[in-house]
Amino acid sequence: MKNRTQAIIENVSRRNLLKGIVSGGGLVMAAQFLPTMARAEENLYNTGASGMPGGAVWDPHVYVSIDPSGTVTIVTHRSEMGTGSRTSLPMVVADEMEADWAKVKIIQAPGDEQKYGNQDTDGSRSIRHFVQPMRLCGAATRQMLEHAAALAWGVSDSDVRAQNHKVVHIPSGKSMGFGELAVAAAALPTPSMKSIVLKDPSQFRYIGKGKVSITDLRDITMGKATYGQDIHVDGMKYAVVARPPVVLGKAVSYDAAAAMKVPGVIKVVMIAPTPMPAKFAPLGGVAVIANNTWAAIRGREALNVKWDDGPNADYDSATFKQGMAEQARKPGKIERNEGDVDAALAGAAKVIEREYYIPHGHHATMEPPAATVRIVNGKAEVWACVQSPGGTRGDVANTLGLKESDVTVNVTLLGGGFGRKSKCDFVLEAALLSREMGGAPVKVVWTREDDIQHGFYHSVSYQHVTAGLDASGKVIAWRHRSVSPSLMSNFMPDPKRESSLELGLGLIDTPFNVPNLRLETGEAVAKTRIGWFRSVNNIPHAFAMQSMVGELAAELGRDPKDFLLEMIGPARIVDPRSTVTGGLWNYGDPWDTYPVDTGRMRAVVERAAKEAGWGKKLPKGQGLGIAVQRSFLSYVATVVHVVVDKDGNVSVPRVDTAFDAGYVVNPERVRSQVEGAAVMGLSLAKHTLITFKNGRVEQNNFSDYKVLRIGEGAMNVNTHIMAHGIDVPSSGVGEPGVPPFAPAFFNAVYAATGKRIRDLPLGNQLSA
Repeated sequence: MKNRTQAIIENVSRRNLLKGIVSGGGLVMAAQFLPTMARAEENLYNTGASGMPGGAVWDPHVYVSIDPSGTVTIVTHRSEMGTGSRTSLPMVVADEMEADWAKVKIIQAPGDEQKYGNQDTDGSRSIRHFVQPMRLCGAATRQMLEHAAALAWGVSDSDVRAQNHKVVHIPSGKSMGFGELAVAAAALPTPSMKSIVLKDPSQFRYIGKGKVSITDLRDITMGKATYGQDIHVDGMKYAVVARPPVVLGKAVSYDAAAAMKVPGVIKVVMIAPTPMPAKFAPLGGVAVIANNTWAAIRGREALNVKWDDGPNADYDSATFKQGMAEQARKPGKIERNEGDVDAALAGAAKVIEREYYIPHGHHATMEPPAATVRIVNGKAEVWACVQSPGGTRGDVANTLGLKESDVTVNVTLLGGGFGRKSKCDFVLEAALLSREMGGAPVKVVWTREDDIQHGFYHSVSYQHVTAGLDASGKVIAWRHRSVSPSLMSNFMPDPKRESSLELGLGLIDTPFNVPNLRLETGEAVAKTRIGWFRSVNNIPHAFAMQSMVGELAAELGRDPKDFLLEMIGPARIVDPRSTVTGGLWNYGDPWDTYPVDTGRMRAVVERAAKEAGWGKKLPKGQGLGIAVQRSFLSYVATVVHVVVDKDGNVSVPRVDTAFDAGYVVNPERVRSQVEGAAVMGLSLAKHTLITFKNGRVEQNNFSDYKVLRIGEGAMNVNTHIMAHGIDVPSSGVGEPGVPPFAPAFFNAVYAATGKRIRDLPLGNQLSA
């Protein structure tokens, strides 16, 4: 039997969470270090009053094993949906330990937050919260290998050095491979926290280089990768669900006998609805279980369900928009207050008011939700495309009345996520139906229509911005009222206004250099399920603020870029802590580590403008627009170049985005995320629209829920990464590229046409 010795790096959080550590063979390492930047404040999805899943990131850790052949296995605890965290975090470990990437094997961790720490792959925090723990893990492994070699040769540790998957004796040049040293290294005491020596950044081979291809890339491009929809388990049954078309509705009658007559249908099951706040519980409805998906769909069609639509039957998008407008036009709850806005507006030489509307949006991931669950001997096993495997594990355990230790969540690749797949209602449906089938494996399949009509939607929003100007054209007052249903309605009695978390998404940190500033919120009741969506409330907040800056520049005859820089003001640290009247949220991280730095904001504006050739003369019907946003602790400025033809059709030949995410671990992933954000941002600007009538979503599939087609995309997307040393903390990448796109796009449309668009999406507003 192989010698298997487990080594645990010192646990600085004082909690022994590594009981039952995974065994690898040869050397097995585990690291759990508390990232200081996550220590001081509530995490994005903590388990406090909000009841949100995942837990705070107190003890992130990663496992490394080396077998005698020299293969290094790294366990990745984050889900992969295109952001690259499944590649980037193991890459950091490999670099610090001097592993050859060609000899690294990556395996996906199951859901287990007691062992792996927070596993929610959302909030653009995989790198910013875990890059340092991953470096420490890799460096500790390297030092143990070096010490084992020094002992074998009878030399000083200072005479040996790990280099590209082996340890070299510098004076003689002799070497030993990692596989040869694995067993001896495992027998050594692990380095203390203070003794771990990290690489100098000049020695990095992978970190910051952009030379490592995304893991699974070949399988993904060849159609061999495994997604949630691809899972097959022996004896598996298939299910679809007829869900209430109105949230909180319920079935009052259905024809189970007709469904059972469909060949292949096995069983019809009622799923009880859950009253709000429901977290991620299923909507309820009637499930049809069959031997194949087609039979289940045909059986569902035969049900002829009659629905009681319940309390949300009156939800109508047009009526709701008017109600939000009325709220936005009157004083709201003051969230941040500086100076005396009322007096400044009363004494202003000119007052300009504008209103902006952002409708519901939907994630519409390439892969609709899918999950398979099997229950055997009181233990549940899950296979699913989830962003939050740890949170899913807890929710499945609660739903089935099991201990978390009796639930295994296997994470597949995600065919897109954008926040939708951190909500595990589809997994809970499969768990309930497996139980109904005596534990037999059941896969719940959502069709595209299911996905679009029964999702967690990006919140509808109405923004009212008022600016007061003095006689010289300087903005002396800024009042921004934001009205939007809250995603917190999933977790607590509906607060009817944006929470401190949502206000922290691009509103409460408004950076403008205006002496009198007030941010307010109005009430809006959640009439459907509201969920986080790529960049969340940053989208409406940025759209309103950056559009208003563009409108003011036009009103004053100013260059939009120069006026934007004037609004931002000189380079300084903006600290709103003393002027915020309620809770203050900074993406779960301390303000002292991630302050609002207008110098960095100015720099991305200037860089994007320079790279785009700002100020160049363009032909008639063309225009440039610019916008900037601090989002997920990064600073992103985008310049969009549009061409508008005589029929009002808009194309985008070029986009330039300057991106400041602090220290960048994987530049290739930054570029890919910016390119994806350009696609998603343009889709939001031109097409994305979910509307409700009689409580029902009016859209059904891509025929009426339009997304950007391949021929509409920006022809040339340029990413300009702002360079920083490793001393500048890393910040978000996956989400921040989206918010500045729509306002930059519409500022460009105005420059090209003279027509201002204030309601998303564009639709046919230029040709109407």
